[in-house]
Amino acid sequence: ARAMLITLCYLYLWARWGPRSAALIRRTVSRLHRSRCSFTFCRCAGPAARQPPPSPSHEEQVCLRIGNKVFFTDETQFLEDLNRWSLLLISPFIYPDKLLQAEHIAFVTESISAQTDNLQKVPGSSKEIVKWSDYCSPLAYKPGEPYKLIAEASVDNFSSLGIAFMEDRLQMDNGMVPHKIVCKYLHELFLVSAGQGEGEKSKLEKESDHEDESNNLSDKEIGSGEHHHLHLSSCHECLQLENSTIESVRFASAENIPELSDDCNSKLEEKNDDCLARGIKRVNLAGKPPNVLIYLGSETAKVEFEQVKSILQECIDADSYTIYQLHEEQVLKDPWIDNSLLLIIATEEPISEENHKKFMKFLSTGGKILGFSSSFTFDGIQIKRKNKLKKTVHELVVSKMDSTEIKLNLLVSGCIFEEVMKEDISKVKTLSRLNNADKDIVIIHLTYGDSGGEAILSQAHLELDINSMDVQTEEDFNLLKISNTKRYEVLKEILMSLGLSCELSEIPVLTPIYLLSSDEEIHLAFLKWLEGNVDAEGLRASSKVSLKFVSSLESKMEITPSLMPVITAMGSFSSEHFSLKTYQENLKTKKLGKILLFTEVTTTTMDLLDGLMFELPEEMGLIAIAVRQTQGKGRGGNVWLSPVGCALSTLHITIPLHSNLGQRIPFVQHLMSLAVVESVRSIPGYEEIDLRVKWPNDIYYSDLMKLGGVLVNSTLIETTFHILIGFGFNVNNSNPTICINDLITKYNKEEGTKLKALTADCLIARTVTVLERLIDVFQEKGPNGVLPSYYKYWVHSGKQVRLRDEEGPIAWIVGIDDYGFLQVHEEGKGVESVHPDGNSFDMLRNLIVPKH
Repeated sequence: ARAMLITLCYLYLWARWGPRSAALIRRTVSRLHRSRCSFTFCRCAGPAARQPPPSPSHEEQVCLRIGNKVFFTDETQFLEDLNRWSLLLISPFIYPDKLLQAEHIAFVTESISAQTDNLQKVPGSSKEIVKWSDYCSPLAYKPGEPYKLIAEASVDNFSSLGIAFMEDRLQMDNGMVPHKIVCKYLHELFLVSAGQGEGEKSKLEKESDHEDESNNLSDKEIGSGEHHHLHLSSCHECLQLENSTIESVRFASAENIPELSDDCNSKLEEKNDDCLARGIKRVNLAGKPPNVLIYLGSETAKVEFEQVKSILQECIDADSYTIYQLHEEQVLKDPWIDNSLLLIIATEEPISEENHKKFMKFLSTGGKILGFSSSFTFDGIQIKRKNKLKKTVHELVVSKMDSTEIKLNLLVSGCIFEEVMKEDISKVKTLSRLNNADKDIVIIHLTYGDSGGEAILSQAHLELDINSMDVQTEEDFNLLKISNTKRYEVLKEILMSLGLSCELSEIPVLTPIYLLSSDEEIHLAFLKWLEGNVDAEGLRASSKVSLKFVSSLESKMEITPSLMPVITAMGSFSSEHFSLKTYQENLKTKKLGKILLFTEVTTTTMDLLDGLMFELPEEMGLIAIAVRQTQGKGRGGNVWLSPVGCALSTLHITIPLHSNLGQRIPFVQHLMSLAVVESVRSIPGYEEIDLRVKWPNDIYYSDLMKLGGVLVNSTLIETTFHILIGFGFNVNNSNPTICINDLITKYNKEEGTKLKALTADCLIARTVTVLERLIDVFQEKGPNGVLPSYYKYWVHSGKQVRLRDEEGPIAWIVGIDDYGFLQVHEEGKGVESVHPDGNSFDMLRNLIVPKH
């Protein structure tokens, strides 16, 4: 009675002051979960699902009703026979030592196919989406309709899932619609189930001497407290099963997929090693092992496989999926259907009737297929060849999941899709058409069967980057490169709609710093200076990053964003991404860039020099270089994760206040931008590489795409400016935008030349060398000494712009004034200067917009 009174009070508060369902659900679950009460969230009126969840009976206590959904409590419900479930690797049913935590709740989530869900969304469904897997740990699954998942979660997280369900904000990872969540209590003695596929079940049934007895146990008998179990962990059959379960970390045998690495041993005693931990991360909630197969037809097609694999690895969570090639001889023989989540068909060859049947069987079991310009189709969809479209670049209009559209240019195959009249058109959805007169269909979505099978077929080359195509014209090159980021966006959306995770991988681990030098004499001088400028433990403190100088890296040494070790012995340094020899050969300076702090991964190079730059002798020019940054800094406080292939660096320079450049500090960013461009275009043979500067601090390909930028921080101490110049530009990371080596490849194709690709270590050294020369010229001759070179490479000459907004006054860019500010001529007002810190230049819309 007291519990009912509390519930009624909460219902009154909810009705009086609006939706307070969250508080009610959290309080009820928190208060009653120790009493082994079961909690259920469900829809009262089932839609077209095969087994709609029932409405609560009068014996059950209804706590909350919102629209057609209800939350109620019931007497204890026990988990049904696990022999009908497929266990996931983290399941406590497999490993008895992995018990559910005392404060955790085990529950079953039932979901149905999206196309069968015709329920109306309740108001408030526009709130923040809650992703199911973010709030629980999956334990086992049962495919079918409804699709069932067993999971565990903390009391608080279970409540969050229930609240999201009631408010129509819960999203399942496999794209299905959540229909019911019910708390189930686990048997006291954990069960070992043979849920690894029908083949294993049959084998186990033949080998087991006591299977029948266990299978005859009803749910009621299990729930009554009698501790029956399918197998004991000590019996021979169970040891064999456990062995095969651990082996399933690999999700396929070497016979099934020859390329599968053998770094995870299947011995029982090794089940808790790092390989198993990596395997656990690979659990996919769509009900299939997270292997992605690429079928390329009858040819070996190793190059094509690497091309498709490369683009996939850049889109999906690389730690969660393994990619293999499905060879022609494996299609009919090997049991890949049960071991794969996604099949990619990327061949224009005709699909044989036998292979087509196999692919359709894969769909019928809930598999997903992605077609890249392939001849595969089904269900009344036909492929029509249009020769005039073959290998041409066209604009596509793509419909996204949020009902918005995106336009981009892609290379098309020369084929389009045509729909044949059929009864059930709900299973066919057009995702993209060409933006031409015929509005030809080039990307289509099809569903198949009752187990969630679906296919997205594309006749546009989403899988190919610019270097994998025979692009004929500069116009096509520009169109494809400008659309490259959108290509990734569309491909990721397609992969996510097929149930894959495209979330960014974990931020890379910080690595130690190496103290390097281009000159051994200066290196020894720096070490001598260091002796009197660190504490007894070798620490150089700073408010941003404190540096601890050590001769070698100790295994227990901690690396944090605020404390990083610096290894002073150059002999221990090696890196596949940076050659000290190449840097030394290309650095021709008197003092800049002589002392290097190099690291593979850091937060931002802008912070590494903070504790050294104010006291270090001027002739020991400091530079910090990284392969990757986790908190790279840009103008306006932008933070970004920089990929491998960028040249990333921060350089320290000093400028006297009473000098030409000291009186015009904004020019520093222009000089650095110019230095980056000249570092490439001053190399013999590379003069025509279309690399340019954009005011105030960007490096561009032509006037089309940004591939680098500069950030300057200055501090005035007495009469000296201490300036940190951060600069980064794309050297060898072609995707998702563009890089310098793309421009070199393009130039080689157009001109028939064989210019070599450039590297980050070479260009950083050349950039610093050019910058020192430009500073010397500026100090001697002022702005006029460098502006001719700057204007030679900048993108703005004679450009017409609008000021402030698209309806603002028209002006013409004139140049740069003596202080580095942009000069524009507005009709009737003469020439005005635009300050770089108060305005930004929008290249795409030709706008100079005040920053807020």
